[in-house]
Amino acid sequence: MIETIVFDIGETLVRDDRYWSRWADWLGVPRHTLAALVGAVTAQGRDNADALRLVRPGIDIRAEYEAREAAGRGEILEEVDLYDDVRPALSALRTLGIRVVVAGNQTPRVGDLLRALDLPVDLIATSGEWGCAKPSKRFFDRVLDVSAAAPHETLYVGDHPANDLYPAKKAGLRAAHLRRGPWGYLWADDPEVNAAADWRIDSLDELAEVCAV
Repeated sequence: MIETIVFDIGETLVRDDRYWSRWADWLGVPRHTLAALVGAVTAQGRDNADALRLVRPGIDIRAEYEAREAAGRGEILEEVDLYDDVRPALSALRTLGIRVVVAGNQTPRVGDLLRALDLPVDLIATSGEWGCAKPSKRFFDRVLDVSAAAPHETLYVGDHPANDLYPAKKAGLRAAHLRRGPWGYLWADDPEVNAAADWRIDSLDELAEVCAV
């Protein structure tokens, strides 16, 4: 039985549209160009930050983050960035008595912005706050620390097989692969993904039924 559900952030709860658009504007390239490069590196199984490195070889991404923040053009996260099913699904899970946790690869700033949205969750944490990132074992050890449930009673939900699905399963958690965003769609019908996932879902609304079983 599932006692706790832990959610990835990017392209699971939050749309990345404005994230990449703001990077394109900062780097001075058309938004479509950067979006296409993100798709290209995704298809090659590379880190999506490699799209930024293709636009500007040798870029120091951390330094550029700091420069954007200093210029007032840093990270933003508002209600419009949430997928439509997020609030209804999270509320439904809490009504069922499920502990709801958000934990993904994001900066501390994103953690603050998410908490400001007052989502119906028990805890929000980011890799930047924990000092470790997916797909590392340390990250999923922290997931289990905050889960307050046994591994087999904890479900991790995400769109990225290499960052979400496989390491969650290796850590002993249950895993749901979400068909959403570039990574979710690209690997939706991959045999290895399908074999590893305990559930494959198209919407977060399906999770209430998963937990009712």
